[in-house]
Amino acid sequence: MPSPASSLSVQVFGLDSDQATRAAIRFFKERRFAIHQVDLRRKPIAPGELRRFVDRLGARALLDTEGRAYRDAGLGYMRLDDTGIVERLLADPRLLRLPLVRFGNEVSAGKAEGTWKSWTSGPMTEGKR
Repeated sequence: MPSPASSLSVQVFGLDSDQATRAAIRFFKERRFAIHQVDLRRKPIAPGELRRFVDRLGARALLDTEGRAYRDAGLGYMRLDDTGIVERLLADPRLLRLPLVRFGNEVSAGKAEGTWKSWTSGPMTEGKR
């Protein structure tokens, strides 16, 4: 018999070395979700995939303003519109607030356990348990 959530899957974009990415993977593994992990060092995020996150969350929500790459690039002193932010995110994935997680049409950026918990107990999972 398959595990309760075996037909449920999430896509996690992140870095193997990133603590928040590892926490997301652990969160979904504990709940027996199938996980499709994309290590952004090996395979950069596709522009269309990034657009999905931007459309739902906004470009600024994807920008890691606390990270070293943000400080090193001097972005705190620049005024960028969404197009400029997206260009920077595509050019340097270290600027992304990781992990980026997609569950069906739902998306999140950064460590968002509250959001993930709502997904795992929401209507998409009700009939699968």
